[in-house]
Amino acid sequence: MKSWWPKRGKAANDEALAAAEAAASGVERALRRLEWTVIRRLDGLLQGDYRTLMRGAGLDLADLREYQHHDDVRHIDWNVTARLQTPYVRVFTEDREMAAWFVLDLSRSVDFGSGVRAKREISAGFVGVIARLLTRHGNRVGAMVYGNDIEAVIPPRTGRRHVLHLLHAMERRAPKAEVAQQGMTRLADLLKSAAVLMPRRSTVFVVSDFLSEPGWERPLGHLVQRHDVVAVRLFDPLELELPDLGLVPLRDAETGEQLWVDTHDAGFRKRFARLATEREVALRESLAKVGVDTVELSTDDDLVEAIVRFADMRKRRVRTGLANSTVVAA
Repeated sequence: MKSWWPKRGKAANDEALAAAEAAASGVERALRRLEWTVIRRLDGLLQGDYRTLMRGAGLDLADLREYQHHDDVRHIDWNVTARLQTPYVRVFTEDREMAAWFVLDLSRSVDFGSGVRAKREISAGFVGVIARLLTRHGNRVGAMVYGNDIEAVIPPRTGRRHVLHLLHAMERRAPKAEVAQQGMTRLADLLKSAAVLMPRRSTVFVVSDFLSEPGWERPLGHLVQRHDVVAVRLFDPLELELPDLGLVPLRDAETGEQLWVDTHDAGFRKRFARLATEREVALRESLAKVGVDTVELSTDDDLVEAIVRFADMRKRRVRTGLANSTVVAA
C-alpha cells in the first residue's frame, strides 16, 4: 500500500504535466499563427500609427486648447479659462510606455458560434494581436478573466512569454456542468472589480458580448472616468437574424434553459429580428452614453480589417475630437 500511493501520485502529476504542456503548445501554435497571419500583415498597415492606436499618460505640458465634450475636467486650466472666459484644457506629451488591461468576459455565451469560429476564438485572436503589438514596444499588459466569477487576475507585464501566459489563462475554464448552472453573466461585478484593481490610468479593453444582467452601464461609466476604455463587443450573425431551419431546439447558454421554436414561422423570425434590432440599438446607445470607443467583432469578421478599422477610429477621434466612436464589422 505504501508503494501504491506514490505511484498513483506520480502518475497524476505526470498526467497533469502532460496536459499543461499540451495546452501550452496549443497556445504557442495559436500565437505563432497570429504572428504570421495577422501581425505581419498589420506591420505594413500600422507603421507610424503607434501613438494614435493607444494613448499613454504624460506629465509634460505640451499645449493648451479649447475644452471639448470628451475631455477630462481635471485637465482644465482654470487660470486661462478665467482670463479668456472660455474653458481651456492642458494637453500633455504622452509617454511611449503605457499599461493596458484586458477585462475578459469568458462566460458560457462566448462559446457560441454559428460558423467556423466561436466568439471565444475571436476574443482570443483580438487579445493576442493587441497584446503582442503592445508588448513588442515595451508596454505592459494585464488581464482580468471572468468565467463563473473572476477566475484570474494577471498583473501587467511585458514580453512574449507573458502574452502566452495571458492566452493560456483564456483557454482555462470551469467545467461545463458548473458553467451551465451559473445563471446570467454579472458584468457589473467584473467592472466594479476592475475599477478597484486598476489604480493607475491605463487603456482598458472590455471584451464581452454584453449578454449580461442589467446594471453594467454605471460601473463602466465609473471606469471611463479614470481610464481610456474601449468596448470590444463580440457577436454572431445568428444572434441578429434566424434562418428558416424548421423546428429547432434553442438553449440559453447562460442559464441552460432550453425550448423548441418553429423557425419556419415567418412571424416568429420577424419578431426575433425586431427584438434583436431593439437590443442592438439599446446597447449602442448605452455604450455611447458612457463615452467609450466601441469595436464590434463578428465571428465571420476578418481580424486584420477589424484592427485596421480600430486604428482608423482612434486616429479619427484624436484628429476630430469625437467624444466616442463605434466601429462596426464590415
